[in-house]
Amino acid sequence: MQLGIHFANFTLPGEPDSLAEALSATAVAAEGAGCTRFSLMDHWFQMEHFATSQDPMLEGYTSLGFLAGRTSRMDLGLLVTGVTYRHPGLLAKIVTTLDVLSGGRALLGIGAAWYEREHRGLGVPFPPLAERFERLEETLQICRRMWSDEEGPYTGRHYELAETICRPRPVQHPGPRVLVGGGGERKTLRLVARYADACNLFATGPDEVRHKLEVLARHCESEGRDPAEIQKTIIAAGDLGTPDEFLARMDDYARLGVELVEIVPTGPDPAAMVGEFAGAVVPRLAELG
Repeated sequence: MQLGIHFANFTLPGEPDSLAEALSATAVAAEGAGCTRFSLMDHWFQMEHFATSQDPMLEGYTSLGFLAGRTSRMDLGLLVTGVTYRHPGLLAKIVTTLDVLSGGRALLGIGAAWYEREHRGLGVPFPPLAERFERLEETLQICRRMWSDEEGPYTGRHYELAETICRPRPVQHPGPRVLVGGGGERKTLRLVARYADACNLFATGPDEVRHKLEVLARHCESEGRDPAEIQKTIIAAGDLGTPDEFLARMDDYARLGVELVEIVPTGPDPAAMVGEFAGAVVPRLAELG
């Protein structure tokens, strides 16, 4: 099992002046400790169940571009891009740019979006859930098209592109890896099976994750796809406990086939927390499974 870092808290001492250094130092500490992924949220207001909408939040892809120049090995992505925030043709170009400038380390994490307040607050259309899923599937199709040799038109129910040109091409071939986030059994996991290279589930408990992976396997069977092709990842939020306690919990997930867990650094010095905790658990995580 591998370790990733999900950086979610920008309410740090000295912000906003301190944020560039705090973010950079945390990413550098994560890479130095052997973490293989570094992700941010795709939000414009801070999440209200995490802090308040008035707390600071940085735009995700600008921040990842900044981190691409501070790191050299970790994958970089958003957990996850809201499909409503960027036109899919532009999103494909944004992620391609990140892939080129990072040397092939971009990850497209994407989902159906949910935070209605920031949509309404910033004037972004917030269609009903069913439409957002339709747009999500079309966006996945458009991104795959733009990372292929096909440069002709795309016509869908919600999006119409006269040309799907994307130059330069991504460094990764045929394109950046795609992660569809969420555990919805009827729609989300079906889209994982059909389009994604990875899934991401909340670590709500081994039994629940086992069930979600069984549902994913059934969708893969329907799609004629080998579930082993899909990287299984989880996010472990909240109190991590001691390294020994954390590793004991992760052993259960590793036995289910989970390959990567992301943790959320807390406290006023996220770089120190990541350096200490990741340094203690990365070598031992690699032995699980």
